[in-house]
Amino acid sequence: MTTSYETIKTRLEGTVLSATFSAPPMNLIGAEVVRDLVALLEEVSHPAAPKVVIFDSADPDFFLPHVDMTKVPEYTAEAAKAGGPGDASLGMLFRKLSRLPAVTIAKLRGRARGAGSEFLLACDMRFASRENAVLGQPEVGIGAPPGAGAIQHLTRLMGRGRALEVVLTSSDFDADLAERYGWVNRSETRWAA
Repeated sequence: MTTSYETIKTRLEGTVLSATFSAPPMNLIGAEVVRDLVALLEEVSHPAAPKVVIFDSADPDFFLPHVDMTKVPEYTAEAAKAGGPGDASLGMLFRKLSRLPAVTIAKLRGRARGAGSEFLLACDMRFASRENAVLGQPEVGIGAPPGAGAIQHLTRLMGRGRALEVVLTSSDFDADLAERYGWVNRSETRWAA
């Protein structure tokens, strides 16, 4: 892979691609992150692409804490470039992520709330740091439903009752509770950055 991205640093080792989010100050999902993610997903969707993609964050405190609410039109316009007309959404972009032929793995350190959690849920596997991983779906707390796949993925992974607990309480969950509920595959002691 020779593509350079502004907010995602990539490193290819054999057939494994490491993709590290690096969008200071806190990795909010804005136009730049969405633009780079659209391009990366296009690049790894080809038959000769890497067989495994591992996502992590350069910031140990923030994986993808949510969308940049001040940039909704901008990131929506970038998301539209990944799909057909009439479906310019992060949900559509994350569906594309979940359908990649490569195995996708997320290594969570820091916060992944709202759309950041929904990005994780679109990956095939999720591993969370016991020291500082935080997951949440805060949308209902501000009067909106999750809009990029959380309800469907959480219900499939945890069952209806626990998914409702996550969505309706807008609470934050640490790595161990997220593992117990099925949100992540496993909580682990922090790995080297």
